[in-house]
Amino acid sequence: MSDEVVKKSKIKPLNLIIIGVVLIIAAVFGVRAWHKAQHHETTDNAQIDATITSVRSAVSGFVKEVRFKENQFVKKGDTLVIIDDKDYKAKVAQAKSMLAAAEAQTGISRSAAMAAERNAAASSMNSAALQENINAAMARFTKAQKELSRIEKMFAEGSATQQQLDAARAEWQSANAMVEMAKRQYAASGSQAAGTQSSAQAQQGQVSVASALVQQRMAELELAETQLKYTAIIAPYDGVVSKKSVEVGQLVQYGQPICSAVETNELWVVANFKETQLTKIRVGQKVDIKLDAYPDLKLTGEVESIGGATGARFSLLPPDNATGNFVKVTQRVPVRIKLNQYSDKEHLLAPGLSVFADVEIN
Repeated sequence: MSDEVVKKSKIKPLNLIIIGVVLIIAAVFGVRAWHKAQHHETTDNAQIDATITSVRSAVSGFVKEVRFKENQFVKKGDTLVIIDDKDYKAKVAQAKSMLAAAEAQTGISRSAAMAAERNAAASSMNSAALQENINAAMARFTKAQKELSRIEKMFAEGSATQQQLDAARAEWQSANAMVEMAKRQYAASGSQAAGTQSSAQAQQGQVSVASALVQQRMAELELAETQLKYTAIIAPYDGVVSKKSVEVGQLVQYGQPICSAVETNELWVVANFKETQLTKIRVGQKVDIKLDAYPDLKLTGEVESIGGATGARFSLLPPDNATGNFVKVTQRVPVRIKLNQYSDKEHLLAPGLSVFADVEIN
């Protein structure tokens, strides 16, 4: 047997061993991959998200100070921009003076209403007194009428003189005149009482009008103070301010954006899973997160919520399969993942960074 044949015979067993080892390794990795696939759902169609707010001016005016720079970290309540507040301070002073005038007018109206009420009460008491006068006059008239009847009967019998009869008639006429006068006085006092009562009611109406005016002036003062407060534009929360679009001396209008604020204390991940992957994904499941920007940074989180519709339905022009040829496409559903707290300050987690999400679906 030649040397070449001997060498070939030695090579064949070695090749078989290598192939066998490779197959075993492949099988091990295949089994592990299959096992992991049974307990995990993954996607690289994911990114970090956060609250991004457009900070806008709530009043119009010239910019007096700008206290932030592009991409600066700020705390909640930090002053970003100050707008010239001279006009707004003047409006506050004017509103205060108008409120004071309205309150003074209300006081005058209340005093007049109280005086009118006292006059109405006095008129009512006077009417009551005049009613008593009518009663007294009627009593005198009744007495005089009885006395006249008695004297007339006695005069007919010759028991009374003409002078006594004339005196009785005069007393009756006087009593009758007193009754008529008391009635007229009572009627006049009633009209006066009604007038004073109407005047009192009118004065009460003036008090209501004055009180309403005070409320209006108070609202105007509150609005002026609020506008004065809004001349200082503040940061809505802790985060980074970017897209600076304001300079000192610039005239800003109501609602004009001056920058965008990105909240950094609360971040989350939006992972768009295929609809075929949602079978076992549930709220509260653990999620392992890897970032393309920082391969060595390992983050964890949990499923917080699952979108109510596919991403396509939230698009500007959602597809409508009934309007044309239907082509079935696997849809994706956004899943919100809450990030667990971490203390790594060296890595900037900015909204929009690409993420690989691995959900444990045990």
